[in-house]
Amino acid sequence: MSVDKTAPVTPEDPSTVGNPEAAAAAVTAVDPRLLVREQGLAGYLGEFRRKLKAGELGSMPVVIGLIAICVIFQSLNSQFLSAQNLSDITVTMVGTGMISVGIVFVLLLGEIDLSVGSVSGASSAIAAVLAVNQGWPEWAAVLIAVVAGAAIGAAHGFFFAVLGAPAFAVTLAGLLFWLGFMLKILGENGTINLDSDGLIGKLTTYFFADVAAAYGLAVVVVAVFFLISFLGNRRREAVGIPSRPLSDTLMRTALLAVISFAAAAMYNQYKGLPLATLIFLVFLIGTDFLLRRTSYGRKVFALGGSVEASRRAGIDVTAIRISVFAISGGFAAIGGLFLASKIASANQSAGTGDLLMNAIAAAVIGGTSLFGGRGRTWNALLGVLVIVSIQYGLQLESIAEPVKYMITAAVLLTTVVIDSITRKTQKTAGRA
Repeated sequence: MSVDKTAPVTPEDPSTVGNPEAAAAAVTAVDPRLLVREQGLAGYLGEFRRKLKAGELGSMPVVIGLIAICVIFQSLNSQFLSAQNLSDITVTMVGTGMISVGIVFVLLLGEIDLSVGSVSGASSAIAAVLAVNQGWPEWAAVLIAVVAGAAIGAAHGFFFAVLGAPAFAVTLAGLLFWLGFMLKILGENGTINLDSDGLIGKLTTYFFADVAAAYGLAVVVVAVFFLISFLGNRRREAVGIPSRPLSDTLMRTALLAVISFAAAAMYNQYKGLPLATLIFLVFLIGTDFLLRRTSYGRKVFALGGSVEASRRAGIDVTAIRISVFAISGGFAAIGGLFLASKIASANQSAGTGDLLMNAIAAAVIGGTSLFGGRGRTWNALLGVLVIVSIQYGLQLESIAEPVKYMITAAVLLTTVVIDSITRKTQKTAGRA
């Protein structure tokens, strides 16, 4: 027996019984992708207009902004889109991007973690002290540093979730405490140089020079994406749930293939595929799977939507909150190790300056809502790409540091305003 794919996928609404027009409207509201399948290009345009009116912009503004940044800086300096500059951007972004991934988890709860900069610095200092001063194997020092970062985050989560202290105040205190802790363990010299050929040093200096590495990764990414999308659609069709048409899947796969192979070609024109970028992509894929494909991720989104509703649904609110701050601390530690690798040392300036601002700004600019309940870890990638691209573009033009801060602030403010307008639009459309 064939399955009617145009049938409503929700329980029948009594208001639509005997009313074909209302029933048709209900179907469209439940699954607007049916329009795409039936109407082709016209369906895509209609769906785009519907999302625009409903305030469902997603990552579209930041993608458009990133394209505009590339066009502007390339017109000012032809070296901006060179293989070397783009490769440097994608390596430099990893440290801040890792920290921003942890921030995404916290923002999904509608909270904030102001300690991530200091935690990243303290963790890199722990790794340096153990590996250099104490003679530990670097892999063990790295493991202890990451565990320490996660434990610090869990401690912050305990004060917030169990004792009821505001996350803002707890993590602000953490910012000061772990900064002092970092300065203390670094000692009077204030700097511990790392072995540039060691594990930490190679995090940002190692490249897979063989051209097969970058192209092979592109093939794997495209193939896995297509298989997951195709098999997922087949499973949905098997149980009568509307799914994306094959043409939609093929179009998305083709777009991903263009981006992936263009990136691979760019890397192979310089030194090859950077280890740092590869590790970052692995973490992004893993955390995206955790948030979108597991019960834990659904609990995080639910908690960001409504704490009381989550509690009544049987979700352990305290455990989720503590775990989210532990994840934030763990990613702060990982980011700190990449930042230390970039300068081959742990010093007193680690975790200070504009690091905290950039990590939070990257998550928000990428599309994660400050109000909780909406965002993806891929937002960290988009946001940090925007920030680092602006920094490199202005550096090529020898723009003064104060101007860099002002431009980054303007981008952040624009993003927050768009987020606020989007939420108001969604409320007006009845989708918030």
